[in-house]
Amino acid sequence: MRRRALDAGALRAGHRTTGDGPAGQLDSSPASIRTAVEGSLKRLGTDYIDLYYQHRVDPNTPIEDTVGTLAELVQEGKVRHIGLSEAGPETIRRAHAVHPIAAVQSEYSLWAREHAEARVLPLLRELNIGFVPYSPLGRGFLTGQIRSTSGFDDTDLRKNNPRFTGENFQHNLRIADKIEALAAEAGATPAQIALAWLLAQGNDIAPIPGTKRVARVEENTAADAVELTSDQLKKLNDLPPAVGETHDEAGLRTLER
Repeated sequence: MRRRALDAGALRAGHRTTGDGPAGQLDSSPASIRTAVEGSLKRLGTDYIDLYYQHRVDPNTPIEDTVGTLAELVQEGKVRHIGLSEAGPETIRRAHAVHPIAAVQSEYSLWAREHAEARVLPLLRELNIGFVPYSPLGRGFLTGQIRSTSGFDDTDLRKNNPRFTGENFQHNLRIADKIEALAAEAGATPAQIALAWLLAQGNDIAPIPGTKRVARVEENTAADAVELTSDQLKKLNDLPPAVGETHDEAGLRTLER
């Protein structure tokens, strides 16, 4: 088979998609991991995956068993590197003791800082693990393009996200407005400012903004050329914290915080 690596992003395991039990249920058992990897390889038409995440920690499966299985897949040449998503420090240490972890994915942005900066980043730097912040644009809020939630349909997860509801939304709009004002000063877009701030936090940080449009990909990529001054960084660091949880109650239960 022709060898081909993934050109962008990474693949994720940890949620049941086949077999017994409800789809979407956390399942990082060795059998589930192998089923997920084999399914990904078949669908992609490739014979190895560059980076494979455990997407949320399964409380019913010891992390040693999950990472041990992924380590076997590394030895078999089917996976190149192993990642974790929303794992807490203890889990990261235990996982890394079984096999080197290449990357940890967790939410980190101008409006989601406390957990990453206090608990995750110090450990990752101790263990030389890369950090991949998801939702670096606050699910679109930090782009300054969202002024109302009336356009969200029932499939949009933001509709019930605490940061997008009621008085929380109005408070958080003021944060977006401050970023927009600084963006105008810097000659960049608010999204580029939010991403440039993240990139300025360290060379070990690789944010993954999501988008459906090529123009947005180009805009986000251009953030790498934005150089924030010390004064601009201070203004961003001094922004008031966002109000409301970053996930709904069901989502919060899947995070090791």
